Amino acid sequence: MQISESVRALALRAEAEMAELFCDIDEIARVGTEKVLDVFREERVSESMFAPSTGYGYGDSGRDAVDRIATKIFGAEAGFMRPSIQSGTHALTIGLFALLRPGDVMLSVTGSPYDTLREVIGMDGANGDGSLADFGVRYDDVDFTSAWKIDFAGIEAKMQAHGDALKVVFIQRSKGYLNRPTLTVSEIGEIAKFVKARAKHDVYVVVDNCYGEFTETSEPCAVGADLIIGSLIKNAGGGMADIGGYLCGTPRAVELAGNRLICPGVGLDAGASLGQNRNMLRGLFYAPHTVAQAMKTAHLAAYMFEACGFDVSPRAFERRSDIIQTVSLGNRDALCAFCRGIQSASPVDSHVTPEPWAMPGYADEVIMAAGAFVGGASIELSADAPLRDPFTVFLQGGLTYESGRLGIMAACEAVTAQK
Repeated sequence: MQISESVRALALRAEAEMAELFCDIDEIARVGTEKVLDVFREERVSESMFAPSTGYGYGDSGRDAVDRIATKIFGAEAGFMRPSIQSGTHALTIGLFALLRPGDVMLSVTGSPYDTLREVIGMDGANGDGSLADFGVRYDDVDFTSAWKIDFAGIEAKMQAHGDALKVVFIQRSKGYLNRPTLTVSEIGEIAKFVKARAKHDVYVVVDNCYGEFTETSEPCAVGADLIIGSLIKNAGGGMADIGGYLCGTPRAVELAGNRLICPGVGLDAGASLGQNRNMLRGLFYAPHTVAQAMKTAHLAAYMFEACGFDVSPRAFERRSDIIQTVSLGNRDALCAFCRGIQSASPVDSHVTPEPWAMPGYADEVIMAAGAFVGGASIELSADAPLRDPFTVFLQGGLTYESGRLGIMAACEAVTAQK
């Protein structure tokens, strides 16, 4: 690749200064890998579990083993991981429609959720398209404080205001399209503890866990979450799963989610695996290592672009609890150049030039760089952004640090050429 000596030297300097941090990330991966292998041994993972089922999928022992394995890895009491889940938003839709009923209130305590979930909730009002609002579910939220801290006083006030109608307290772990800090597992635990200490009836604490899996040594179920939800084309699939998602948590929450995934009366006893068990289990095996590669790539991006004078979040030496890195590029041309640099270093479609377009579910035009083996897989090196001020790009992924490193250098080369 055509990378200048100055950009290559900057990458080397970054690695030298972040060596200790990279070692800490490797330790998290070691802990995660040991946990995964312990569960695999306990469940006696074998070739027979990879056999595909079709139709109803009754008696698919491999599918049931995948459910149990995901449950144990995520520290839950119950759970399922299925290839019939198309995306993170689809998985969240299953969970929210499973738990909420007409007249119930969903309270987001991390501000307004990610763009694609707005239409699922019906945040702009009932529109007849099948949103939660169409079914009489009400939505409210509590924003962060001015210092990007959880507003516990605001949560308590909203809990009191909604009373017995409050059914779901929703936590979005990652930043979405906001340039705010990602929540740690410990912070999620503080919210869960606070909510349950003040609720006078059963309230489900639901966590959008996308982008956060395996970035720490524990997951939100360990600190009181009733349901955690994620996609297999992000962290949990390790770059190996072709499709799928998971929902893990308490038995009742998972039972209701299983009924919504399939249907009441059948629940998780059905669902053909269609030959995806092998890739889902392989993805779980790779996930701790692959996430570590993505985290190192994100740290490198933060260092290099901060050194070039751009605002980044998190900063290079900040500890992080997801794989997302933001870079505020200041204008449309620099933003597009960044994405085109990332695309040029991709293993797939490196010859393609990303262009902004009106992507369904988003209020602004969006540009995406995603030269991935799996369509839309954001555990693979990708970058995307809504074209709105301050033209912040959201970078995530990197199946290998070596390839992620090349992508970051290419993006840096492309952006600095715009100056």
